[in-house]
Amino acid sequence: MDGGIDEKVGIAERSVGWARAALGLAARLADLALPPLCISCGRGVEAHGALCGPCWVAVGFIDAPFCPVSGLPFPYDPGPGIVSAAALASPPPYARARAVMRYSDESAKLVHRYKYGDRMEVAPAFARWMARAGRELLEDAHIVAPVPLHRRRLFSRRFNQSAELARRLSRLSGVDFVPDLLERVRATRPQVGLSGNARRRNVAGAFRLRERLEGCVKGRIVVIVDDVITTGATVDACARVLNAAGAAEVRVLCLARVVPGEGATI
Repeated sequence: MDGGIDEKVGIAERSVGWARAALGLAARLADLALPPLCISCGRGVEAHGALCGPCWVAVGFIDAPFCPVSGLPFPYDPGPGIVSAAALASPPPYARARAVMRYSDESAKLVHRYKYGDRMEVAPAFARWMARAGRELLEDAHIVAPVPLHRRRLFSRRFNQSAELARRLSRLSGVDFVPDLLERVRATRPQVGLSGNARRRNVAGAFRLRERLEGCVKGRIVVIVDDVITTGATVDACARVLNAAGAAEVRVLCLARVVPGEGATI
C-alpha cells in the first residue's frame, strides 16, 4: 500500500517537473519571438515590463527622504518624522500620500502612453512599482478604490486607468478592491492648464459616495488610487467625501506627481 502511494507521489512530482519545464521552454520561445524591451525607449532589457538603465535613472523615482504626510521628496534629510512646511501650513484631508515617481518629461511619456494610448502592457509594471512605493499604506488598509471618471470621459477613454491600477494593486496586496466606491456626479472640465485654485473650484462637489456602499466605509482605512497628482485638488475632494462618510483614515497612492519647484506642469 505504501509502495502504491510512493509511486503516485513520484508520478505527481514528475508531472509537476515536466509542467515547469514546459512553461520554462514556452517562456524562452516567447522571449525569442517577442524579446523584452524597455517600456519607455524600446531598448532590449532582461525582462518584460522593465526599464533600461538610462530610462530608470531619467524617470526620477521618489525615494526617501520625503514628507511623511504629502510624500513629496525633501532636497535633504531633515531627520525622522519631520513634516514639510506645506503640509503643516495646510494639512491635507488625507493622512498620508505616496507617489512612485516625479512627473517629468520622461515619466510623462510613460503615463501618457498608458492613459491615452491604450498601452495596457505597462499596467503590471506600474502596479508593482506602486505596491512597492505604497507598501506601508496598503499593509493594514481595508479598501483600495480609484478616482472615478465621469461616464462621458469613461466612454471616450474606454477604461479608467486609475481603476486598472487599483485592481492590480488589490491582487498584489490582498486589499479589497471596490471599483465603484466613489462616483463623479458632475462632468468637470479637464484640469490641464488650470491653476491650483481653479482646479479646486473645478472639482468641488464633483464626487460622492455610492449610496449602497456607505456602510463599508465607516471605520475603514481607504486607499485612493490615481495616476497623476498635480495640485492634489482631485484626491483632496475624494478624501473629503470619504472622511464625511466616517472613514477611519484616507490615504493616497499615485503613479506620478508634480513636485513644486521642479518646473513640470500639466
